[in-house]
Amino acid sequence: MNDLDCLAERFEADRVRLRAVAYRMLGSLTEADDAVQEAWLRLSRSDARRIGNLGGWLTTVVARVCLDMLRSRTARREEFLAESLPDPIVSAEEGVDPEQEAVLADSVGLALLVVLETRTPAAARQLASRARRRVQGTAPAPDPDLARQREVVDAFLAAARDGDFDALVAVLDPDVVLRSDTGKGRPLAVVRGAAAVARGALTFGRVARAATPALVNGAAGVVSTVGGRPYSVLAFTVADGRIVEIDVLADPGRVARLVLWPPDARISR
Repeated sequence: MNDLDCLAERFEADRVRLRAVAYRMLGSLTEADDAVQEAWLRLSRSDARRIGNLGGWLTTVVARVCLDMLRSRTARREEFLAESLPDPIVSAEEGVDPEQEAVLADSVGLALLVVLETRTPAAARQLASRARRRVQGTAPAPDPDLARQREVVDAFLAAARDGDFDALVAVLDPDVVLRSDTGKGRPLAVVRGAAAVARGALTFGRVARAATPALVNGAAGVVSTVGGRPYSVLAFTVADGRIVEIDVLADPGRVARLVLWPPDARISR
């Protein structure tokens, strides 16, 4: 095994952790993979013998690459957290695999962003604020009982299928927030309040009928299908027996890329 092979082996041992760091900063699995790949390219061109702490060096490089990507988004006037949903982590209800668990875990401190940012203090604060919102937005804290979460989500779907407005309101927190991202350059749609969300839910009974249970960001969620193909991913945050947040990702390209298990296979509960 030559030196480059040894270096590649050491890098692969850190890949999952680095991907988690990048995902937490960017909220995009594709961009996170790009950032990790860039870190490997930089490592392969460096003199690894002069790197005392390879893990720390790689974390620093990935974070800097992510900061560059965030700045590039700003320069291109691309959408930020307020205008698009982060990529959800989607898996079958049998469980989240170890790599997904690593991505879902809190894996980067916000202080790192400020330490690495070399521009003005105002710019550092702005990037840290964006990253803080990203971390908060992609790591909802639902009730810990997954079975209870599933009961509430199933009750919501049943009420939507039956067109039962009162039953919908009963499982929604009065201040529930629904965010819907359809992509294609459209702005993020936000609906607030149990009555408004329930009225909207009455219109997608067809989607509710084609919903397959899934874990979305480690919590009870669903993947809806149309013609056997993934159509949307719904992430629910359940607290105290009621739904407090619903995130709907219906961007066709992103949904197709994120849903990797057979969506038409019924999953036993």
